[in-house]
Amino acid sequence: MTRAVLTLNAGSSSLKVALFPETGDDPLATGLADRIGPDGVLTLKDATGAPIASAGDLTSHAGAIAAVIAAFRARWPDLDLAAIGHRVVHGGADRMTPEMVTGPLLAELAQLSPFAPLHQPHNLAGIRAAMEAFPGVPQVACFDTAFHRSHPFVNDTFALPRAFYDEGVRRYGFHGLSYDYIAGELARSAPHLAEGRVVVAHLGNGASMCGMTHGRSVSSTMGFSALDGLPMGTRCGQLDPGVLLYLMDQRGMNAAQITDLLYRQSGLLGLSGLSNDMRTLEAAGTPEAMQAIDYFTFRCQREVGAMAAALGGIDALVFCGGIGENSRLIRARICERLGWMGIEIDHARNAQNDRIISTDLARTTVMVIPTNEELVIARAARRASGAEGAA
Repeated sequence: MTRAVLTLNAGSSSLKVALFPETGDDPLATGLADRIGPDGVLTLKDATGAPIASAGDLTSHAGAIAAVIAAFRARWPDLDLAAIGHRVVHGGADRMTPEMVTGPLLAELAQLSPFAPLHQPHNLAGIRAAMEAFPGVPQVACFDTAFHRSHPFVNDTFALPRAFYDEGVRRYGFHGLSYDYIAGELARSAPHLAEGRVVVAHLGNGASMCGMTHGRSVSSTMGFSALDGLPMGTRCGQLDPGVLLYLMDQRGMNAAQITDLLYRQSGLLGLSGLSNDMRTLEAAGTPEAMQAIDYFTFRCQREVGAMAAALGGIDALVFCGGIGENSRLIRARICERLGWMGIEIDHARNAQNDRIISTDLARTTVMVIPTNEELVIARAARRASGAEGAA
């Protein structure tokens, strides 16, 4: 019997999946259902990278999950799921650990949808689809906000009347599953750094930074929503709220139009007028593409400084995420003006994507650590469901 743990990360039109053995950290399979709808595409690979044949209805998340399971069962006929772990973007103000999914929990998480309107409903749709497909399998919710619940009050609030804070208008922070993984990796491989002041830059289509000490989050560039902080693929990042008032008063834009503008038309795509993909912008070399890169790297430099100020200094800078792990240019550009913080990269190491890319004499260690949110979810699902103890 192939006893395994399934992880699901449901987006608005995508479903990222991984299948892990009941014990062990190496996945049996990974995959992505992209463009869920009439043009849906499902790509699955086994541990060797070989494709796993798949087919099915990809017009909905429920159909995509069914197609994934059908493909896995065809590959492993004796497949038995011990637990299913789900990424949930928003867990609210008080949840600091993963939880078993129950009816009351689902109802509470649904009430948080206005706080993350483009993410939460799809996360919950994935949970409901999995519960319908596997009514007897433990379902575990893993919250992207949980890692940041250790923030001090000054990094958790806005300067609004206190009643708003009490009703949940706070700086939640996101990408917590990624930061949780990096904190664990540092504790395992570089404990002297893990105990210190670390800035982690999760740079991808979604981008943020986290300042942590002793493996705990102290500050995050993302706040109430996943719009704040760094510019992203199609999201604007930090924005003067006066711009929103202008758009409403002078341009007559409503909430739906502003939402579409800030989430889907801005960021690298909006600045470049070309693409939200950093690889495309680096290759294009147009003035607009270079300006988009300039803005992205400048904001990253600025936020590294802000995170270091929140920590009272910096001992290490860690890059992760699609851009952070793969773009030698962006890492070099970000670091080039941070020498005053003791950051100095070795360009040969950076070109080779080494784990440590700082020079031997640099005061601040600079690292590249590939993140693994799926593994964090799988481990949490094992613990919360009891599968870890039963193995």
